Amino acid sequence: MSKRFRNILTPIIAVLLGIIVGTIIMVASGYDPIAAYSALWNGAFGEAYYFGEVIRQFTPYILAGLAVAFAFRVGLFNIGVEGQYLVGWLAAVWVGVSFDLPRFIHLPLAILAAMVAGALWAFIPGFLKARFRVHEVIVSIMMNYVALHVCNYIIQNVITKNQDKTGMVKDSATLRSEWLQSITDYSRLHWGIIVAIAGCFIMWFLLERTTKGYELRAVGFNQHAAHYAGMNVNRNIILSMVIAGGFAGLAGSMDGLGTFGYDGVKGGFTGVGFDGIAVALLGGNTSLGVFFSALLFAALKVGALNMPLEAGVPNELVDIIIALIVFFVASSYMIRMILDRLSKKEVK
Repeated sequence: MSKRFRNILTPIIAVLLGIIVGTIIMVASGYDPIAAYSALWNGAFGEAYYFGEVIRQFTPYILAGLAVAFAFRVGLFNIGVEGQYLVGWLAAVWVGVSFDLPRFIHLPLAILAAMVAGALWAFIPGFLKARFRVHEVIVSIMMNYVALHVCNYIIQNVITKNQDKTGMVKDSATLRSEWLQSITDYSRLHWGIIVAIAGCFIMWFLLERTTKGYELRAVGFNQHAAHYAGMNVNRNIILSMVIAGGFAGLAGSMDGLGTFGYDGVKGGFTGVGFDGIAVALLGGNTSLGVFFSALLFAALKVGALNMPLEAGVPNELVDIIIALIVFFVASSYMIRMILDRLSKKEVK
C-alpha cells in the first residue's frame, strides 16, 4: 500500500469510525440512528436553502482550517485562530462602515484590513516563539480572550456609542449577492466562497511551488537541520504565523462582510476558529484535504439543526460525532499500523 493512498484512506476510516461509534451512542440512548442520519442529510442537502447554508458555513471553515494547517506545516500549533478570526471580522466591518468608496476599492480594502489584523494578532505569538521560545499554544490561547474582550470594547466604545452591534457595512463593501441568494431559496450564501477556494490554491502554490514554501516546510520538518542549511528559522517561524493569521482574519471578513454584514458584542467564542483545528487535522494539513474536510464539517453543523425537528434527536450528538472523528484522526497512528499490517499480509 503506497504512502499517499494510506494518507487518503486514514481520514476516511476515521470519519467512518466516528459515525459508527456515534450510531452506537444513539442506539444506547434510545434514538433511531437511521432517522437521525436521514434528518441530518435532509437538513444539509435536502433543499436549495440548506445547501446554500452549507456552502456559506463551508467558506469560513476552509479559511480557518488553512490558518491551522499552514502553521502545522511549519511545526507550529496555531490554536489562536479564533482570536485572529474575531479581529479580522472587526477590522473588515470597521472599514466597511467607515468609508464611502467605489466598490472596486472598498471591498478589497475591507478584506485586506481583515487579513492585516489577523496577521498582526498572530505576529505576537510568532515573535515570542522565535525570539524567546515561548510556546505558541499558551500565548495564542491567551490572545483569544484578549481579542474577544478588546473587540467587544471597540464595538461599544469606538465604532458605536454604547451599542451592542455596529451598523451594516456599505453596499460597496459587501460580499452578499442577491443572485446567489435567489438560486438557493434566499439562503445567506455570498461571494466569499470564491475567496476561500482561492485561499486553498494560494496555500498549495506557496508551500509546494515556491522556494519560500520549501524553506517553511524544511523548518517544519527539522528546525536544526534547516538552520544548519543556512535558513533563517526565526524569521520563517514569524512568517508562518503571520500568513496563518492572515488566513484566519480572512475567515472573519467572510462573516463580517458576507454572512452577517455587521459585527456585534459576543458573550463567548464563535467556535469557528476551534472548528478549524478539527478541519485541519482531518484534512491532513493539506489544502485539498482542508477543502473536503471543511465541506464535511459544514454539512454536519448545518444538517444537525434539522435533527431535533425531523427525528427528535438532539443536535449535540453531532458534536459528539465530530469529537469522535477528531479522536480517531488524532489516533491515526493506530489506523496506519493496522493498514500496514494488512498490506504486509497481502504481500505474503
